Amino acid sequence: MTNQTAQPRVLVQRLAIIFIAAVAVLLASTVSVYLYRVSDPYIQQVLELDGNPERGHAIFEINCAGCHGAYATGDVGPSLEHISHRKSDVTLIQQVISGNTPPMPKFQPSPQDMADLLSYMKRL
Repeated sequence: MTNQTAQPRVLVQRLAIIFIAAVAVLLASTVSVYLYRVSDPYIQQVLELDGNPERGHAIFEINCAGCHGAYATGDVGPSLEHISHRKSDVTLIQQVISGNTPPMPKFQPSPQDMADLLSYMKRL
């Protein structure tokens, strides 16, 4: 093999190593953020509870329907249809309680109310 044909192969190998390293760093940071969120006592408590979707629907109507619509199809806020297919339970809880997605207000229901709301959102 000549030096000219070896250069592209070496370049591809180096790019592959860089790509693998970047993916590893990304996965490590994602896992650490996830573990931090799961280690949050409030989130742990919510995940340990059984939610009642009927109660969750009532909580949704009082606190969420004004922006997300009565049927969660979106209005001022986005549609929440099939939200549990797009976001994990931990991410949903974090989004509800954080207030980090303006104009959504910070909202921290009791752990049971959050478990009920989460069980309702899983049915959307």
